[in-house]
Amino acid sequence: MTPLPHRSHADDLLSFIQASPSPYHAVTSAAQRLEKAGFRELCVTDDWTGTTGGSFVTRGGALIAWYVPEGAPAHTPFRIVGTHTDSPNLRVKPTPDTGAAGWRQVAVEVYGGVPLNTWLDRDLGISGRLALRAPGGRVESRLVQIDEPLLRVPQLAIHLDRTVNEGLALDRQRHVAPLWALGAPEQGALLRRVVETAEVDPGEVLGWDLMLHDIQPPGYLGADREFVVSARLDNLVSVHAGVTALVAAATGDEEPAYVPVLAAFDHEEVGSGSETGAQSPLLERVLGRSVAARGGGSEDWARALSGAFCVSSDMAHAVHPNYVERHDPGHHPLPNDGPTLKVNVNQRYATDSTGMAVFAAACERAGAPWQQFVSNNAMPCGTSIGPLTAARLGVTTVDVGVPGLSMHSARELCGAADPGHLAAILGAFMTSG
Repeated sequence: MTPLPHRSHADDLLSFIQASPSPYHAVTSAAQRLEKAGFRELCVTDDWTGTTGGSFVTRGGALIAWYVPEGAPAHTPFRIVGTHTDSPNLRVKPTPDTGAAGWRQVAVEVYGGVPLNTWLDRDLGISGRLALRAPGGRVESRLVQIDEPLLRVPQLAIHLDRTVNEGLALDRQRHVAPLWALGAPEQGALLRRVVETAEVDPGEVLGWDLMLHDIQPPGYLGADREFVVSARLDNLVSVHAGVTALVAAATGDEEPAYVPVLAAFDHEEVGSGSETGAQSPLLERVLGRSVAARGGGSEDWARALSGAFCVSSDMAHAVHPNYVERHDPGHHPLPNDGPTLKVNVNQRYATDSTGMAVFAAACERAGAPWQQFVSNNAMPCGTSIGPLTAARLGVTTVDVGVPGLSMHSARELCGAADPGHLAAILGAFMTSG
């Protein structure tokens, strides 16, 4: 069995994931944990003068949280953990009600790098947010989560496609329309079903961001329950670890030597090019205002950034036993051997030797193992928010992540001990050294 401290962390992670089927729910789940630890939410249109202690701001599917130690000068360097709240999935189109041959279906758009076969024959619910009309011409958001077997993308029977095992014969445009009822298409039917759950008047709905999620709950796998299996491990493992580390830094016996920061962005899976993505000025503006709120000027801001450091935490690849040849022969990360430090000399990851040393020191202080990951030269590697953050803020950045299998699948796998290792390492990184 996994050691008790890591099992406890993994149990809490599963609860966090279950409550976070969309980026908006993930932000709410994180905010609730921060508020419980004494953090307060700030409005971006308010005056932040004199703000110390734990604070956070939210914007859609993004959250920026930080803790200012008592008496910290305005030029105190930041220790940033960067993550993202979104995961590849199927998202509901603006005009969703469609169908064929006597079936009611829902029109969806593929979001991010989705292995479509993993979404076949799974019981799917709907989650996201509704934009509602509010007094004074304002718009309010309401979260919605339907954890019922409402939809399904059915596999074509092998009798009707004898080549199915030779390759995925799935047209992204025509065959990814989940069915959910019998009958002719009826415009407005899906929205009525959603607003019924949200308990709002359909006439008040001005827009929505809705997506599908697998309703099978997260859990454990293996002879000794040594693996975690769940949707959205990429990247709620890192969001949860970042929240855990930030709370620990803010509530520990000693004040941190830095200003620890958690940046949980949205839209990483599609390039981070949005107002809530890593390419936006969101983090830069929030951190700049936190310096100004303590009486700092441009020189303090420059000093705070010059001494800053960022750990970009995103899921990584464990070696796949059935496809060993797809991996670099000298780098075979395994679950439960610790998070991986991701390296790519072409800067798809931002890690360099200086960052590697800081990360290794944090692992040593946390008493946690770590591994190294490099992509096979013949396989282009992915990327993360690390290079974007490094380029935007000009801070030393490393890319790390918990190794897992089935990345971007509707149900992913990682070691049950590694999320706890990651949280401990991030906590050590945020507070000292």
